[in-house]
Amino acid sequence: MALAALRTEFAVAESFPAAALAEAAAATPLAPECDLRHIPFVTLDPVGSRDLDQAFHIERGRSGWIVRYAIADVPAFVAPGGALDAAARDRGQTLYLPDGTVPLHPRVLSEGHASLLPGEDRSAYVWTVELDPDGAVTAANVLRAQVRSRAQLDYPAAQLDIEAGAAQEPLSLLPEIGRIRAEQERLRGGASLNMPEEQIRETAEGYRIERRFPLPVEEWNAQLSLLVGIVAGEMMLGAGIGILRTMPAPPPEALREFRDRVAALGEPWAPELSYGEYLHALEHGAVRTPAIMQAAASLFRGADYVVFNGAPPEETVQAAIASPYAHVTAPLRRLVDRWGLVVCAALSAGHAVPGWASESLPALPQLMRASQQRASQLGSAALDRVEAALLRDRIGERFEAVVIEIRGDRARVQIVEPPVTAQCESAGLVAGTRVQVRVVSADIAVGEVELAAE
Repeated sequence: MALAALRTEFAVAESFPAAALAEAAAATPLAPECDLRHIPFVTLDPVGSRDLDQAFHIERGRSGWIVRYAIADVPAFVAPGGALDAAARDRGQTLYLPDGTVPLHPRVLSEGHASLLPGEDRSAYVWTVELDPDGAVTAANVLRAQVRSRAQLDYPAAQLDIEAGAAQEPLSLLPEIGRIRAEQERLRGGASLNMPEEQIRETAEGYRIERRFPLPVEEWNAQLSLLVGIVAGEMMLGAGIGILRTMPAPPPEALREFRDRVAALGEPWAPELSYGEYLHALEHGAVRTPAIMQAAASLFRGADYVVFNGAPPEETVQAAIASPYAHVTAPLRRLVDRWGLVVCAALSAGHAVPGWASESLPALPQLMRASQQRASQLGSAALDRVEAALLRDRIGERFEAVVIEIRGDRARVQIVEPPVTAQCESAGLVAGTRVQVRVVSADIAVGEVELAAE
């Protein structure tokens, strides 16, 4: 009931207008520019996914690598200015809730006609990126093509196949590409945080929370998406038109504070290590790691979208990636990617950007900001309510926890099991240490948990 109430509280649209549904049911893509169905693309996603935005193929070239990344051709199904376009702009992105998803587009598209499902002929934007042996980009282009995915892979099974030496191409080549692109990230000065995920799972016994670090195969797969996003951002900047995902670099005083905080935690940041190298060297299971990750996450703030048409914007870099970057790889789930794909395909072909896209670019940042704010608030509220539910019947019990942050007279602590993060008074507590906490109260309706340190 508490989770269902969130949909009303945050004005979540449960259904689409009839006109939008009719457009989605009737939409058929135009013939793509070429036929690439002979290329054995595969998809790689969480178990059970149906909204498959990306499919990849990797092969060794004459002097390096060729990466092909097929992205669902959402622009072919959404008529600019139509009812479906308007509904998508209102939503901004797919919302992921414990009791079900609220898709950006009707499921007939996002989990059907536009999804890169295995064995189905699909129109897609295919990025072809050539890399040298070290993983640096030497050439890139994008065009609309007909594709057919050969297999729908999932992360756990793919990881097991790779570890057992049973993976077939192109999956068997993913670790090598992922590692050399991660090295390129290190050379740029970027830093993927690889924060532990807190996922809410529904089981026969009720909801539970899983806290885990991404599998290596997820990190390698993410490098493919980052690669294409970087290529897209640089393509837009080179042509003087587009929309970038930006983030300012941490100010020097913030970096000094971070160095002081991690030194106080007993994990000093050695001067010879880059920020990314320092984070990657942390042990996932160490008691101090959650506190260090919490401090690291606070460094990179202010992510935004910036539109330009002519002179480049003042801010062009996504600081955590250490490169220009654009969102173009998840159009089924994120509104802005539809524009990014259309802009880059036109630029790659040497054509003018379609008028509807260039004229509506300025509206996108505010649409995405509003959407991201709602998604973030909704996700936090849902997690708070599930955490309260996990502790509702355990008032007075004691649990082992890790202190992850001290702010004035309040401390944030992370219970080891069940994985709940909540607050208590900070007196006598030290970040990065273990502590015993007692559950004082847990209110599911408002998602509030109060702990007391013992």
